[in-house]
Amino acid sequence: MNNKYIIFVPGKNSKPPAKQHLSCLWRALIEGVRRAEPSIVAELEKNRENFELTAWNKTYYHEQKDIVQEIPWIDAVINQHNATEQDVKEANAWNRKLDRFLYNIVDRFPILIAFLSKDLKSNASELKAYFENSQNIACNVREILKLQLRRLLKEDNRVLIIAHSLGSVIAYDTLWELNHLEHNASQVDLFLSIGSPLGMRYVQHRLMGAKYTKPAHHYPHNIKHWINLSAVGDVTAVDIEISDDFSPMTELGYTEKIEDHCAGIYNFFRNDEGLNPHRSYGYLVNPAVGRIIADWWMKD
Repeated sequence: MNNKYIIFVPGKNSKPPAKQHLSCLWRALIEGVRRAEPSIVAELEKNRENFELTAWNKTYYHEQKDIVQEIPWIDAVINQHNATEQDVKEANAWNRKLDRFLYNIVDRFPILIAFLSKDLKSNASELKAYFENSQNIACNVREILKLQLRRLLKEDNRVLIIAHSLGSVIAYDTLWELNHLEHNASQVDLFLSIGSPLGMRYVQHRLMGAKYTKPAHHYPHNIKHWINLSAVGDVTAVDIEISDDFSPMTELGYTEKIEDHCAGIYNFFRNDEGLNPHRSYGYLVNPAVGRIIADWWMKD
């Protein structure tokens, strides 16, 4: 059995039943890798069981989503190989730029949240609910990922965490807790955050470790390599670059490298509401993500 494992930590909102969700994510991931490095697809498929989902959403939302209506849109993005002119135009549209501008302001002055669009208000509300940890819900969802990581890291496996949106916050906090509360020194080989809000001041001031002034306790030490990737027009990643915000992690040797891949990457997922450059399926089919996964898989 291969000792390389990929864990996907999804973002906010209710999701389909775990088995269905995992299958759709796997299809998108395989297509992204095929576009970047087709020579390793067969090997990946032989190790299908090494792809795991951190299915935290049912615990958090107490409901599941019907996958049936989503299947045609997932099929469409898997069968589309490049962003169209219309995709590029919509991703760069003035309303998305305005949303990003307003979200940046609200990140500094949360009292202005009323000026945000419906979707961005939802993002802000979800972040607030997570950090408030009502009825210990945030701790409960982190425990789901901890169970996976405890099992995999103790056996000296190589682990890639792909964390989308709010999932990247959950993953970061989980890694901090494993490191500082459980004193687990094992490192995750690669942390890939996609469409992440970790660049927000609001988020950074509330992360696990934020209350500590000493860097030794402020940051997790168990991320060997961190790559952050965001698509054009994905406003959830309001500050698309995180390497500057977390630079002490590299300067002090807590991680080897933090990279931002944010130039000219298009997420062309669409549904009946139009282009959604934040959806996880659209990220996974992108060859930029496929290349990162392939390079990690091929590395000895």
